[in-house]
Amino acid sequence: MSDDRTGGDVAELSFSEAMEELESVLRRIEGDEIDVDQLGRELGRAAQLLEICRKKIRRAEVEVRQIVEQIEEEGADSGAAPPEAPEAESSAESPASPDDQDDIPF
Repeated sequence: MSDDRTGGDVAELSFSEAMEELESVLRRIEGDEIDVDQLGRELGRAAQLLEICRKKIRRAEVEVRQIVEQIEEEGADSGAAPPEAPEAESSAESPASPDDQDDIPF
């Protein structure tokens, strides 16, 4: 991503754009590509980008939770039972019977 976005409004960035720019800022900081005078501005920008990413993640979590709740409510309204976990095979739960030992090849 180009550096011309630095200083721009992070609220307008998509999550992937903000992450890409954040990674770019971190590479510059880690790679000693910036001088001390720019370090404060870069860290401030990184903090803004990180906050917008966190907000977008929280918003997505809320939306997913709402969708799941809606699906569960619709399932309950239709009288459908929630899916059950498949039962374990009975041979795995019970010890082998003496007759099963006859199948041993030696």
